[in-house]
Amino acid sequence: MGDREPGPSVLWLVRHGESMGNVADAQAQRSGAGRLDLDVRDPDVPLSDTGRAQAEALGHRLAALPEGERPTVALSSPFTRALTTAQLATAELGIRVRTDERLRERDFGMFDRMTGAGIREQYPDEAARREQLGKFYYRPPGGESWADVALRIRSLLATEGMRHDCERLVVVAHQAVIMVFRYVLEELTEQELLAVDQEEQVANASLTRYERDADGGFRLVSFNEVDHLLAESEDVTEEPDAAPQ
Repeated sequence: MGDREPGPSVLWLVRHGESMGNVADAQAQRSGAGRLDLDVRDPDVPLSDTGRAQAEALGHRLAALPEGERPTVALSSPFTRALTTAQLATAELGIRVRTDERLRERDFGMFDRMTGAGIREQYPDEAARREQLGKFYYRPPGGESWADVALRIRSLLATEGMRHDCERLVVVAHQAVIMVFRYVLEELTEQELLAVDQEEQVANASLTRYERDADGGFRLVSFNEVDHLLAESEDVTEEPDAAPQ
């Protein structure tokens, strides 16, 4: 093992199951509302009933893997919707779920719970600034850009990778966090990342899998896999997290 790169041998990335924030966002989009109807802070937004069923279906999928292929460690965002997903998905595996705040949802600052339509109406100058800077580098007032999230992920990989040598690690997080993982692990350019984001939305409770390659890096094996949801006739949802798009 002396020549082996430190870190997990397999890495699964999981987006949390459908949350009540996702449901509220869909309702706001349909009605043209400028703000989501939510009465809890973002870290406390729970899963919907559909989201819990999605997480359980994911758990069945992971538990059905051969013993030598199942996750051996689990790491989650501390936000309720992600942590609940992680706990339900690993219940049959008997492994402990640890949390790390670097996996939390992107901070939307003063635009938290606002829709794109609401921002364009109330803050047209900021909407124009976002259009000019682009999705990756734009930072809402008091919030984070995708580039800021990338700094968190680089920090996480530098430490967690050293603590999970040869383990099979499942990470449960959020839509933007998973996309930024791809940016960091695959050394994508801003344009390449945004092209992937434009082409395919990360589904709730989806699986993205990486394996260590011969050079010690991570090789993408599958992205946004939802076969486990279809197999149990669960809804496949991909509503963006409660945030301006």
